[in-house]
Parts: sequence; C-alpha cells; structure tokens
Amino acid sequence: MLIWVMDHPRIERDPAIMVGKPVIRGTRITVDLLLRDIANGLSFDDITDAYPRISVEDIKAALAYAADFVAGEGLVSV
Repeated sequence: MLIWVMDHPRIERDPAIMVGKPVIRGTRITVDLLLRDIANGLSFDDITDAYPRISVEDIKAALAYAADFVAGEGLVSV
C-alpha cells in the first residue's frame, strides 16, 4: 500500500476545504488554480494582485508541491 507523505507547511489538504484539494494554508486558493494561472501567462505579481491573501512564497510552495507530486516524491510504501 502506498500513502502520500509530504512536508509542505504552506499547503494543506482538508476534506472540509475545497473537497480536499491542496490549498494554500488558511485560504481556499487551490494549488491547481495557481498552476493554471501560471500556465496562462500570469506573473507572480499578477497572481498576488488577484489574490491578496497569498504571497510569492505561497506560489513557490504550490509549485514545489506540484513538482513533488508529479515526481512521486511523497509516496511511501507501508
């Protein structure tokens, strides 16, 4: 059995928030929303202007979380 274990303090997953999607801690801003904004050409400044509750560090944390997820670096066998 594989479980997901990652240490990303700025990212949280809670079934009661956005149906358990990973979000920036303390917000309802999802990691996938930020990734889509970046893919659509928005700069970090554009994103922090649109979502004043998050910082550039939060955006970088979302990118790091996504990279770890894609690489499978949070999966451990139990």
